Amino acid sequence: MAKPIGYAVVGLGDLVQRGVLPAFTHAADTSRLVAVVGSDRARAQALADEFRATAYHLDELRQCLQREDVNAVYIATATALRCDYAVEAARAGAHVLCDRPMAVTADECRRMIRTCQTNRVKLMVASRLTFHPAHARAVELIRGGAIGAPRTFSSDATLRLEDADDPRLQRRLGGGTVYELGVSCVSAARGLFGADPAQVMAMTARATRRYGGDVDDGAVALVRFPEERLAHFHTSFGEAPTSVLTLLGEEGWLRLTPAYRHDVPVTLELVRHGRREEMTFEPTDQFAADITYFSSCITQDRAPEPSGIDGLQDVRVIEAIYRSARDGRPVTLSRIARAEPIPAEAEARKALAERRQAG
Repeated sequence: MAKPIGYAVVGLGDLVQRGVLPAFTHAADTSRLVAVVGSDRARAQALADEFRATAYHLDELRQCLQREDVNAVYIATATALRCDYAVEAARAGAHVLCDRPMAVTADECRRMIRTCQTNRVKLMVASRLTFHPAHARAVELIRGGAIGAPRTFSSDATLRLEDADDPRLQRRLGGGTVYELGVSCVSAARGLFGADPAQVMAMTARATRRYGGDVDDGAVALVRFPEERLAHFHTSFGEAPTSVLTLLGEEGWLRLTPAYRHDVPVTLELVRHGRREEMTFEPTDQFAADITYFSSCITQDRAPEPSGIDGLQDVRVIEAIYRSARDGRPVTLSRIARAEPIPAEAEARKALAERRQAG
């Protein structure tokens, strides 16, 4: 058996504490938590003690990366910080697994891709939807023609934020509803349609000023895909929490509720030819699946998916949404040449099957 890949986790947010760090317990055969890196030294030390790792302050990242047993980093900082830390890790020879969205701007994404290529390290954006059984089943049904040709994607992703210190409410840290919530909608639509958007129209609202935030409080986007397919979604930081997506086809439709949660059961509702079916999928450790898959790509020298190009596409769409809202007009997106199609369904299903078999 190959030696486990050693990881340094960069970031101390709730998702790291509740999802990423505990995932190494389930990915122990292929992946090992070596270090926890964050801006709060005391909190980093407490988490490192809890998960049997070494704590580092963000200022000590270079020292951490010099360790021989740090082979990869999982970057889950505020969005605006991800590019710099990914570049530093790549230059030190560490492979990079980055949370979505991978950066604030497309130029930052390109810098991350170039640096990883130059230093011959692998770059992957987190793909938790790919490894969720409900989403995998939805893709399988759509590809199998269960609802006929898919035509329209619709999604709502909302929550309530009131703490002005929350990074998601701060522009300088890459906050905003589309970066935080809309990226999942964009990624899901691209994956279910199996294509990249061609045009975007959007509007945003700015009610969060009453909490001291300086980002949009809500957004509504309409996205045109090739072959006259449409996606529309709504995100908000000031509404009751919801997470749902619906895909309508020529012969039926399917819906996932909640669509983007990793810690609760997900219901898949399928209606075709007037008949309704309902399937429930229990929570799975999508973080462990992500880490396990990335580690296998490193040890087997395979190109991981979703790649940096996939993460770049997400960010290009997000930028187009905000540009359209600012300028009050549609934004057309040019195509990016790809070495491989998206989504990497076969690879995702294989990894999910291996994960299930391993228990």
